[in-house]
Amino acid sequence: MIYTVTLSASLDYIVSVHNFELGVTNRTTSEMILPGGKGINVSMILQSLGIENKALGFIAGFVGEEIRKRVIEMGCQQDFIILPSGVSRINIKLKSIEGTEINGQGPYISSEYIEKLFKQLDSLNEHDILVLAGSVPDSVPDSIYKVIMNRLSDKKVMIVVDASNDLLVNVLENHPFLIKPNSFELGEIFGKDIHDRKDIMKHAKLLQQMGARNVLVSMAGDGAILAAENGRIYDAPAPKGKLKNGVGAGDSMVAGFLAGWLEAGDYEKAFRMGVASGSASAFSEHLATKEEIYKVLEQFDEKQ
Repeated sequence: MIYTVTLSASLDYIVSVHNFELGVTNRTTSEMILPGGKGINVSMILQSLGIENKALGFIAGFVGEEIRKRVIEMGCQQDFIILPSGVSRINIKLKSIEGTEINGQGPYISSEYIEKLFKQLDSLNEHDILVLAGSVPDSVPDSIYKVIMNRLSDKKVMIVVDASNDLLVNVLENHPFLIKPNSFELGEIFGKDIHDRKDIMKHAKLLQQMGARNVLVSMAGDGAILAAENGRIYDAPAPKGKLKNGVGAGDSMVAGFLAGWLEAGDYEKAFRMGVASGSASAFSEHLATKEEIYKVLEQFDEKQ
C-alpha cells in the first residue's frame, strides 16, 4: 500500500482572469474547485492509474469536510485526522498568470494530533511506500519529516520526500528512496543558480552522496533528469504538448515514477512514466487521467 501525507490539505480555487488588473474589480472567465495539497495530488494520480493508496493528513472545519468529501468522490481512500478547531486552507491559484497564487495559512495542529498521525504511521511495514510531500505549517516543527523517518527506520518502509530547503536536506541522511526537487529548489539547496543540464546532473549526484537513493529533478519545459540508485543518469526533454496548467505537475511526476517502479522495478521505466505523468497534467486542465498519461508516454515509444 502507498500512503501519502498532506500536513496542510486545501481546497484549491483555480480561476482564470483575462487582463488582470490591480485596484479594480476583476471577473473570472473560468473557475474550478478541487482538493489540493501535494500528497493529495499524488494520491489522485495514483488512483487514476489504478494503484491502491490512502491519503493521510489533517483537515478542519467546513472546508476540511469538503476536502474529505471530494477526495472520496474521486475514488481515493483516506483517513484524515479531523482537528477540533480552525479551518483548512483555501488556496487561490490564478491560471492566467502562471505561478501566481494566494495560499491560506491552515489550522493549528497541536502535538496531541501530531502524535495521532505518528500512531497511524506506526502500522506501516516494509511492503508499504510512504510519500511525505509539501511544506510544513507554522504550528508543526520543521523537523517532522525527519522525526517520521527516524520513527519508521526499523520498519524498512520505502519513503519518498517531495519538499524543499532544510525540510528536504535534513532527511537525506535517512536515505529516502526518492526525492524530487525542481531545478529552482536544487539551486536553493546549494545557494546558486543551476540551469545547465550538466550542472543539474552534478548537483543531483551530490544529493545522492548526501544520502538520497534516487534524485528526480523536474525542469518544467526543459524536461527532467534522474540520478538513479543503479549509477545511471536518465535525461529526457519535455514531451510535446500545450501547457494548460502547471498546478500538480510535479506531484504527478512523483506518482508516475512510483507507478512505473511498481510495475517493472526498472528505473528507466519509472523515469519515463514519471515524466509522462507530470507532462500530461501540465497539458490538462487539472490532474491528468490515465488515458492522457499513456498518450504522452507513447512519445517515448516513438523515439525508440
